[in-house]
Formats: sequence, C-alpha cells, structure tokens
Amino acid sequence: MAGIKFAAPVADLNEYKNVFVFLETREDKLMRPALEMIGVGKRMAEKVNEKLVCVLLGGDIKDQAKEAVSYGCDIVLGAESPVLSTYRTLPYSHIISDFVRQEKPNIFLIPATRNGRDLASRIAVSCQAGVTADCTELDIEQDTRILSANRPTYGESMLAEILCRKHRPQMATARPGIFPVPERIKSHRGEIRIKEVTVDKSMLKKQVLEFRKKEVVDLTAAKVVVSGGMGLGKPQGFSLIGDLASELDGVVGATRPSVDMGWITRDHQVGQTGQTVRPRLYLAVGISGKIQHIMGMKNSETIVSVNTDPNAEITKYSDYVITEDLYKAVPVLLEEIRKLKKSPPLQVQETSSTPAQ
Repeated sequence: MAGIKFAAPVADLNEYKNVFVFLETREDKLMRPALEMIGVGKRMAEKVNEKLVCVLLGGDIKDQAKEAVSYGCDIVLGAESPVLSTYRTLPYSHIISDFVRQEKPNIFLIPATRNGRDLASRIAVSCQAGVTADCTELDIEQDTRILSANRPTYGESMLAEILCRKHRPQMATARPGIFPVPERIKSHRGEIRIKEVTVDKSMLKKQVLEFRKKEVVDLTAAKVVVSGGMGLGKPQGFSLIGDLASELDGVVGATRPSVDMGWITRDHQVGQTGQTVRPRLYLAVGISGKIQHIMGMKNSETIVSVNTDPNAEITKYSDYVITEDLYKAVPVLLEEIRKLKKSPPLQVQETSSTPAQ
C-alpha cells in the first residue's frame, strides 16, 4: 500500500549490539524517567556483556552527559544545538534515527512520557522496526539477546509478553515510575561523544516563542504519597488527605473516579491512566483497590490502607491495614504524628567498656 512503511527483518542479527536508552531532559536536568531507563538498561547490558549507550540531545548537555556516566552509562552519544534545548519532534527523531542506523543497537528503550511516546513511534518507522509501548516489565534472554517486553492488557488484568525475534533494534517504551532510580557509581568511567549539529530549517516548521511551565504535581519523585478515593464521600475529604500528606512531607494522590468526579485535578491521579509511583510510603485512604489503581502503586515500599471493609482488594497489597472509618482514623493519625514531631529527639549516649583483665 502506497505511503505505508512496514517493519523489515534484518539480514544479520549479530550486527546489532548494545543497549540504547534515550535520556529526556527538562530545564537542563535529566528527568527521573531518564534515570530509570539507565538503571534497567544497565541491568540488561551487563546480563549479556554489552555496553549501555545513552542518547542525549540539547542545547548544552555536557553536565548531563557526565551525570549519566555517574549512574552507569558506558557511552553517551550526544548532539548539541540551540534549537534542541526544547523537545522538537522532527529534529529529535531525525538525529536519533541516524544514531540508530550508524551504531546498530540491539535494544532501544525510551521512557513512555508524552515526548517519549511521540519520539519512539517516529524512530521505529524511520528505522523499520517495531515498538512495544507502555511496558511495566523489561528483561533480556541471556542466550538469544531477545528483549522480553511485558505490558498490561485486558484492562491491566493480564500481562502480555512481546518478543521481537527478527527485527532490530528491539524497541520499547517503559512506563515512568515503574523502575527504580539506580545508585551512582563513583568509580564508573564512560566515554562521552558530543557533536554540534546544524538543524535543517525544514524541520522547524513551528517556532517555540515561549515556554510556560505548568504547575503540576510530580508524584513519581515523592517519597510519601497519600491518596484518597471515593470512600472520602465528598470533595472536601481531600482537605483531610492534604493535611496528612503535609505532616508527612508527602504529596496528595487520587483515584481516577475521584478525579472524574471533579474532586481533585487530574495531575494527582495514580494508576493506569495517571502516574505510576513507587514511594517509600503509600497511604491509601478510602480506596477500594481497582486493578487500574493497583497497577500504579503496587511497587511502593510500604503500603498502608485505611478502609472500613477488611476484605477490600487494596488490603491484599497492603503491609498494614487500618479497618476504621477514615474520618475517625485520619484525625488520630494526624494527632499522633504532630505529637511525635513536637517531642524531643531521642538522645543516644555512647558508652565504652573496658575489656576484662
């Protein structure tokens, strides 16, 4: 069919080596999803004894490149130009597609952010590859070097494993917040290759006149998330959730139904169509535990639920369950937290002992 490009199998799979990841930046900083991709990419590269190659574009990316190396990146492929300081679909996809054709990576991982989703599909078409979107589990088969890309299906009730046996690179986008941020590796050394590029004016059909930052809640970076659901019974219930989140130095989350009801803005939504979080502490207040919500918070380190129903689905994923009316339980929690904050810190006195003669 004219005008349609199909994915094409490659002649020699052994020509394709290493794991590529795209590093998205904002305001000259690596975004959290970029660091998550470094972590999962490094794990897979080490498993098959290959290198992790990070792709980075921007106006001035030298500091970000050094930061990427400190997190475990072996090679940074970079392109600098003033017009690349903000994401531009055509130049980004063109430059990165050229990197792919030159370097021939076996795997290419891109965070499933708004820009990442836009970018991945264009690179896949340009390089005649496929892409598995919105993955929540990623691994590599050690013997075959085949990417095992798992994504939710059937309303997130099941996981579908997608394998790409004949096409390269094997591409996938990964849902932000699913994977942990790796630790820095002080002793790690990497190679940085940055080139200055001139962007063809034909790729700049739109002009960026001004960048206005929209104030939204970034749940993915929070160490504590306190979420409310329909069990609140009224929009005013989020005031109580906000008080609890504030005392715990956390942020407010919400379920999709409460967002759809207009009780709170959509940037607070946790779940399949919201943000995926993995904080140290997740408090689910008045939340029944639909699978769409569970998929967005089940990887939290500690989960505490407050629900009058001891058999609610959320309790199956909870480390601690408070079976009580939330309007009785949360004020008590607030009172106890405030007491602990006012009490003086425990003094630990060190003692030395003399060995027996």
